[in-house]
Amino acid sequence: MRSKCHEYLFSMNALYSTVGVSKQSVHQYLARQELFLERLSSLRKEVDAIRREHGGCGLEKMYGMLSPDWIGRDRFIEVFQELGYRVQRKRSGHRTTYPDRHSTYFNLIEGMLVWDVNQVWQTDITYYWLDGEHYYLTFIIDVYSRRIVGHAASSSLRVDANLKALEKAFSLRESVDLRQLIHHSDRGSQFTSKRYIEFLLGRKITRISMCDIAQENAYGERIHGTIKGEYLRYWNIKSFSSLCKSLDRAVDNYNTKRSHNHLFRRMPPAKYEEWLSSNTQRRPRVIIYTEGLEKLKGASSPNKLYPTKDLRNPICPMVLS
Repeated sequence: MRSKCHEYLFSMNALYSTVGVSKQSVHQYLARQELFLERLSSLRKEVDAIRREHGGCGLEKMYGMLSPDWIGRDRFIEVFQELGYRVQRKRSGHRTTYPDRHSTYFNLIEGMLVWDVNQVWQTDITYYWLDGEHYYLTFIIDVYSRRIVGHAASSSLRVDANLKALEKAFSLRESVDLRQLIHHSDRGSQFTSKRYIEFLLGRKITRISMCDIAQENAYGERIHGTIKGEYLRYWNIKSFSSLCKSLDRAVDNYNTKRSHNHLFRRMPPAKYEEWLSSNTQRRPRVIIYTEGLEKLKGASSPNKLYPTKDLRNPICPMVLS
């Protein structure tokens, strides 16, 4: 009697003929798949290395950083989403601004055209939840280069952390004449406090700009999500001391390593500033506004304001003029 297994013996050539493919094309396909998997394995190591330094870096931005020449952007995103590399964003719901409605400072920057660093700095505060406690992070960003020029962490909303961030910013720009700088913030009590205003005036910063709503402070607001969402939430932070060190690391990564879609050749902000210092030709110009269709109620600027649809994630475009 024939063995039962002989009933399932078949010719591979007959199978190829049945499905309408050649033996050669099958072997070529297998060779391509093997090469694809080898390249993917190598590329995945590079992706993992970026994620260790930039934990919340999105796949599209990552593709721009790596620029692999053997796989397209959409295919790259699709493959790595299937591998579990999709970034999960968290929404913020904690209030850090308690406005001073009696402030006499107006929004000086809405619709303004800027073409160099140190024309406008924006600053804002966000919270960081750690071991059942709220801590607070302050950032100061140069609107033109998108560089974080000052930052600080604090266990309270007192003005001391804001002053510390300012001191770092002035230290970074110590060789620069900042008398034409516009300092922009919301109307939080820290920024309207006597100590803070006197500190600015003592450094000859007399152009002080303030706004009533987050969309008029979009550059400062956006940096919160980047630092917390792409860095801090992916690191093992156990104490306030650890938070301070991690914040320094995150800001350095952002300024010196992270590519920026709105800057020339997607340079990191610090590198972009270096390029600006040696570039004497026509520079990109930034129009300070936020996207959308209509003016937001409560906007303090007399100019028309264009809000983004997602008010918690304002878009800060760079526009060539």
